[in-house]
Amino acid sequence: QVQLVESGGGLVQAGDSLRLSCAASGRASSYYSTGWFRQTPGKERELVAGISGNGIITYYADSVRGRFTISRDNAKNTVYLQMNSLKPEDTARYYCATKYGPPRGEYTYWGQGTQVTVDS
Repeated sequence: QVQLVESGGGLVQAGDSLRLSCAASGRASSYYSTGWFRQTPGKERELVAGISGNGIITYYADSVRGRFTISRDNAKNTVYLQMNSLKPEDTARYYCATKYGPPRGEYTYWGQGTQVTVDS
């Protein structure tokens, strides 16, 4: 079992930056990929960024590539999502999730999410 806790969300202005953190506990392992998803009411959850357990493989959705950066510190069992040049359309609840294997595909463990609101 893996427990995930997100933090770092908040209310910001367009153009600002935020850094989200995802702290893992339990059977966290460097073999587990971690993804950051976001969801708004009425829309499907979207994978915005993912990173392999060793940090070598990353994935970004087209909508965030060049603005968001995912990274991990396995010594701290924490994955980060640095979000720059935020836009109102980035407003969503952001969830981190983890799975065994590569960053794409179905994720197994989920956190409760953290709200990001970008005001224009």
